[in-house]
Amino acid sequence: MQASHRPHLLAVVSLALTAAIWGGGFPATKYCLNAGLSVGALLTLRFAIGTAGLGLMVALLRIPFRRQDVQDGLWLGLVLTTLFWLQTDGLRFTTTSKSGFITGLYVVFTPMVALVAGDRLRLSHALGAAVALLGLLMLVREPGAAWGGWNRGDSETLLAAVLCGFHIVLTAHFSRRSSAWILAFTQVAVTGAASLLITLALPAPFGFAGAARALARPGTWVALGFMGLLATTLAFYVQSTMQARLGATESAILFSTEPLWTALLAMSGWIPGIREHLSPLQLAGGLLILAATLVAELGPRLLRRFQASEAEDAIG
Repeated sequence: MQASHRPHLLAVVSLALTAAIWGGGFPATKYCLNAGLSVGALLTLRFAIGTAGLGLMVALLRIPFRRQDVQDGLWLGLVLTTLFWLQTDGLRFTTTSKSGFITGLYVVFTPMVALVAGDRLRLSHALGAAVALLGLLMLVREPGAAWGGWNRGDSETLLAAVLCGFHIVLTAHFSRRSSAWILAFTQVAVTGAASLLITLALPAPFGFAGAARALARPGTWVALGFMGLLATTLAFYVQSTMQARLGATESAILFSTEPLWTALLAMSGWIPGIREHLSPLQLAGGLLILAATLVAELGPRLLRRFQASEAEDAIG
């Protein structure tokens, strides 16, 4: 293998593993909830671990803090807090697989949010949204169930996916003027601190009551360590250092595999207490959602290549 190809291959492998790690975050969250951790206790602990990990990275890299960086990170942290509370609480009512696929709709929602910010909506984005809607209906469809199988958890997760779009658009805007590392550290720290304050203000059943019993299980700490160190600290580090070596299309394709990893892990039975099943119709719906993300990301680039090829043929 030529040495010039190694950085590209390393980036591809790194981002593919990052997508798998993020996919594993859903069943890890479900495990902690099943163990007895409340949403607030779980998020407080997860983001405390993530803050410590990112704080160590920032210190080792000697990255300076600027006022603008911290202010931007604060706004991102408020969005991230709301997003994760909705997504995590949604997991109490919906399945891990459905949560992963519905969250994956952020790829479709992001250009729609950008439209509100003044960007132009491309045909591929509208087509991707239509395909995603069909896939979503198939994914949640449960014949005979109330509301066709749609539940509170699905609604919360869908709203979280919309907020993911806002978070991505804001991140793209802020990253032009602020340090990526300080943005990452600040928003994770804000999410942890806000989750702590919210949890302390909630009634006992929704606060830290029962946390000691849940934390007495070694598996709970394994799941929290996975989410805090791998899905937060390591994932941010890999994304910050490796994504620049790839094109946007390659990155989008790699990240779009996240829901598939979630579904595979949830159905595998490898995680204690989690063994889910998707009907053929639901699985087809999940795959349609994945197809929608690819249409939204690849459509404009494939169209430009087709137009360029036609132009070259016309000149020739």
